[in-house]
Amino acid sequence: MVETVAMLPEQVQAVVNDRKRLETLSAFEGHEGEADVDFDRLSKAIARVFGTEFALVTVVGQERQWFRACFGMAGVSGNNTDASFCAHMIALPDDEAMVVLDARQDERFRNNALVTSGPRIGFYAGAPIIVAGQKIGSLCVLSATPRDSVDPEMLMQLSDLAGVAGALFALKDEARVRARTAAALLREEWRHALTLEAGKVGSWVWDIRSGEIACNETFRRMYDMPETGTIRVEQVFEAIHPADREMVRAGIQASLQDGVDCNAEARVANSAGRWLTMRGRVYQRDIEGRPLIMMGASTDISESKQSAEQTRLLLRELNHRVKNTLAMIQSVARQTIRQNRDPQAFVEAFSGRLRTISEAHVLLADRDWSGVHLDEVLAVQLGKSFRSHPDHLEVQGEDIMLPADHALGLGLILHELTTNAHRYGAWSSPDGVVSISWEIRAHPSHGLALKWRERGGPAVASDQEYGLGARLIERSLSKVLDSEVALDFRPDGVSVDVWLPLPVDAA
Repeated sequence: MVETVAMLPEQVQAVVNDRKRLETLSAFEGHEGEADVDFDRLSKAIARVFGTEFALVTVVGQERQWFRACFGMAGVSGNNTDASFCAHMIALPDDEAMVVLDARQDERFRNNALVTSGPRIGFYAGAPIIVAGQKIGSLCVLSATPRDSVDPEMLMQLSDLAGVAGALFALKDEARVRARTAAALLREEWRHALTLEAGKVGSWVWDIRSGEIACNETFRRMYDMPETGTIRVEQVFEAIHPADREMVRAGIQASLQDGVDCNAEARVANSAGRWLTMRGRVYQRDIEGRPLIMMGASTDISESKQSAEQTRLLLRELNHRVKNTLAMIQSVARQTIRQNRDPQAFVEAFSGRLRTISEAHVLLADRDWSGVHLDEVLAVQLGKSFRSHPDHLEVQGEDIMLPADHALGLGLILHELTTNAHRYGAWSSPDGVVSISWEIRAHPSHGLALKWRERGGPAVASDQEYGLGARLIERSLSKVLDSEVALDFRPDGVSVDVWLPLPVDAA
C-alpha cells in the first residue's frame, strides 16, 4: 500500500485506496492510455453545455490521476491524486455530481495548487464514471471563474454523459480483450493451417444431422470442391471414384455403428491418378448413442501410390530383362564353347562378352532401365576419352538416347567389332584406322543408321576369321524389331551397317 497523503482527508483516501475499486481498475485495460477521440467529443460537448474553458475525462488511480480527454489543457496527461478534485467526488456516498461553485472559498480546495496557481480553478462540477459497479474516475468541467449557481438541467446532462463515458470505457475494454483473443486465435489457426498445409492434410468436421462438412482449403482442393460455400457429405461421396465409393461408405458406416476408426483409401473421380486416404472418428453422440459429429483428416498419397506402382513396374521389367539376359548368356555360352574347345580360349572369349552384357546392365540399372546414351555404350568399348583423345579412331555423330534393348544389342555388336578389329582387322596394324559415324534418318522410318568402317589393316580374305563374332553381330539385335545388320568383308577392311528403329522423341 502507498502511504496516505495529508492533503486528502482520511475518508477520501479510504475510498481512493479501496481494494475492490483498485482491483477493478487493475483489471481494466487502457485506463493509463493516451487521450481518446471519443472521450474528447464528450469533454467538448459538456464544456459547451456549461460554457467552461476546461473539461476532463479522468481516471483516479492510487497515486496518479490520468486524463483520457483534456479539453482546453494542451499537453497535460494527468496530475497527482492528492491534488485531485475528482478524488473527493468519487468519495461521495451516492452517484450524484459534485459541484464546487468557488474553490477559493471551499476549505477542501482553497490551498490546492490547482487553485492557488495555474490553471487557478475557481469552479468545478464533476459526475462519477462507473465501471463494473466501481467509481473509476469522472467527467468534469472546470473554469477559472467562480459561479453563484448551476442549472440542475446541466448537472443532469453531466451525469448522463458520465454514464455514456462509463459505457464507453467498458465497451472499449471489451473490444480490446476481444481483439487480443481474436488475434491469439487467428495466430493459432494460422499455425494449425500452416502445419496441415505443410503436411498436405485436409481436415474436416461432419455434422451428421445436417449433413454439412466444415473443412480447410486443402480438403476442398483435394476433392475438387468449390473454394467457398457449404459442402455436403453427398458432394464428397460424388467426388470419390465410383469404384471406391462403396468401400468408403462401408468404412464410415462401421465407424458410425461400432465406434471403430474409419480408415479408407480412394481415388478422386475427376483427377486421374490422385489417391487420398481418409481417416475419421465419431467424437460426439447423443444420449441414446446416435452419432452427432465425426471429425477426421484426408491426406494425399498419390506420390506414394505412384512410387509403389513404378516399383512394381520396374520389378516386372527387371524380371523380364533378367530372363532375357540369362537366355542371351546361355546362347552366347553355347556358341562360344562350340567355337573354342580349348578351356582357356573359351574363358577368354566368353568373359569379354559377359563383361559387355554386365556393363550394359549396370548402365541401364543406374537409369532405372529408361535407356542409355550412345556415347556411354561406345565408351565401354572405346574408352571414356574416345572423343577427346581418339587413337586410330574417327568418330562422327551427335549423342542420342538409346532404349534398353537397343543398348544391349548394340553393345554386343560393338564388343565383337572392337575385339575382331584388334585381332584381325584395322587395329591389328600400326597404320589401321576405324571410322564410326551415325545419323538419325526419318525415312523409311525414324531410326539410327550407324556405320563401322575399317581401313589400313591387313587384307581381309573372307568372313571365316570372324567366325562366331560375325554370327553374334548378326543376331545381337534379334530383340529389336525391324532392326538390320549388314556385314561386308571387303579386302581393304570390314564394313558394317546397323539400322535401329527409334522412338520419335529420341534425341
